[in-house]
Amino acid sequence: MEQQIRFCKTSDDVRIAYAVTGAGPPLVWVPGWLSHLELDLEFPPFRERVENLAKDFTLIRFDKRGTGVSQRGISDFSLEAHVLDIEAVVAVLKLENFALAGYSEGGPISLAYATRHLDAVSHLILMGTWATAASVGGGPEMLGAMVSIVSHEWGLGSRLLADLFFGEDADPSVQHAFALYQQQAATAGDALASLKGLMQFDVTALLPMISAPTLVLHARGDRTSPIEGGQEIAAAIPGARFVSVEGNHVPNRKQMAQMDEAIREFILGPAPARTTAPAESAAPSGLVTILFTDMVGSTDLTQRVGDDKAQETVRGHNTVVRDALKEHGGSEVKHTGDGIMASFASARLALDCAIAIQRAFTERNAADEIRDPSPTTLHPLRVRIGLNAGEPVAEERDLFGTSVQLAARVCAQADAGQILVSNVVRELTMGKGFLFADVGDVALKGFEDPVRLYEVKWED
Repeated sequence: MEQQIRFCKTSDDVRIAYAVTGAGPPLVWVPGWLSHLELDLEFPPFRERVENLAKDFTLIRFDKRGTGVSQRGISDFSLEAHVLDIEAVVAVLKLENFALAGYSEGGPISLAYATRHLDAVSHLILMGTWATAASVGGGPEMLGAMVSIVSHEWGLGSRLLADLFFGEDADPSVQHAFALYQQQAATAGDALASLKGLMQFDVTALLPMISAPTLVLHARGDRTSPIEGGQEIAAAIPGARFVSVEGNHVPNRKQMAQMDEAIREFILGPAPARTTAPAESAAPSGLVTILFTDMVGSTDLTQRVGDDKAQETVRGHNTVVRDALKEHGGSEVKHTGDGIMASFASARLALDCAIAIQRAFTERNAADEIRDPSPTTLHPLRVRIGLNAGEPVAEERDLFGTSVQLAARVCAQADAGQILVSNVVRELTMGKGFLFADVGDVALKGFEDPVRLYEVKWED
């Protein structure tokens, strides 16, 4: 999955980094204490969350001041300053009405924003958060200890905080990776200043003023932000819905899937009623053919025409692909930001679908050129497609494993308008009327031995 990181300026002249992925109703995500847009896609739990939510939403993430790719060395980490961060992102994207999700420290920031912009927030989601810093951990004593650790040794502090955030049963390698994530997400000085700033947060008086439908999600084993803090928030916000899940402050895969599904249902309604994307089904098992699409030149397109126009193109891609999946029995697994991953029980149906997708884009581009032949306004949508077949690991409505990774690499190898397949797909569809051209053995990233690829000749 690719993402574009862009920048905007707050009203107090601080540079804020933001990224937009997916398609659907806008969902603005306010991160916790520290974040890093680039590293999110390298840390598997966070990458999965982005991929999952981008299936149904236009997911808008940003790094708060002093963290990640945003401006470092900031002096003002007050609640009011962080509200300016949200306002800057909303303004540059020209969002008029959107769902707002605040995680951990992002919770009180989101609450403060929602009370100042009552008409802008359609839904408010609060996760693992609190109204006053006195509710964090063991209270002022715990926060004081955290400040002392971070101020004396940031490396040790990040490791100890990772242990606290994940809990005792977490995978040590994941905890270690998250400790490194924190160290890269902020300098020791910014981490300390941000921590001291959040110690002053108290939005208790704002809770009765919230008018947007509100969902409060909280992990029952959260040691950093005990569940009582979430319950108090839900009790004070009129009509708020409270949902608890197993887990800790930083969610594992199972906990994250439960929280993401609760967010989907809260905003979009029960699964059968959703219209923004095909209804999800359980991930298949056994022999499966995996198809990846990828929009060619999406980064350049966004730079040329801007976020709004580029997002229209993404929505057009999604419509074409999802219509073809429906017609050929494919199941959408997830949206990857610039494309869609799908699965098929039949390799023949997968190839039929791939050809239908390419033909649909060719017809669409031709029709657009007839309507407006000007090269300055014409934005042809060209897609590469890759397929592989195998027995992936099915878990949490997603597919994992070597067969999936190879399908993604095959797709990345294709040119615009091209369909490439692995040899196993060719063999499964021999005698079915498809014409293949031997591309030869190709070295693919992450695979030790070259892989034999074939191009599907689909043009009449």
